[in-house]
Amino acid sequence: QMQLIESGGGLVQAGGSLRLSCTASGRTPSTNAMGWFRQAPGKEREFVAAIGWTGKDLYYTDSVKGRFTISKDNAKNTVYLQITGLKPEDTAVYYCAAQMFNYGYTAYSNANTYAYWGSGTQVTVSS
Repeated sequence: QMQLIESGGGLVQAGGSLRLSCTASGRTPSTNAMGWFRQAPGKEREFVAAIGWTGKDLYYTDSVKGRFTISKDNAKNTVYLQITGLKPEDTAVYYCAAQMFNYGYTAYSNANTYAYWGSGTQVTVSS
């Protein structure tokens, strides 16, 4: 069983930056991709970014392109989400997730294709 633990969230002012980390522990079989999702109060969980196993395939939702950067360190079993230019609308609980199989490039944003999830880290952006 794989466990995912997120860290790095916090309270920041608009325009600020954060780096979220997600470390896998326990049984860590090779993943097809790692993703970040977020859920704001009263809203559904939404896709933020994903990175393929090699680190070359990167996917972002349109609202974060140019501000968020996903990366990974396979040796450390860790995936990162560098966030810059934070906006109040980025306030949410951020979750990382592991996709174990290749469902095609269109599936990276589909939460249902991710088998393992962390418990989330809160990001709050003040205006």
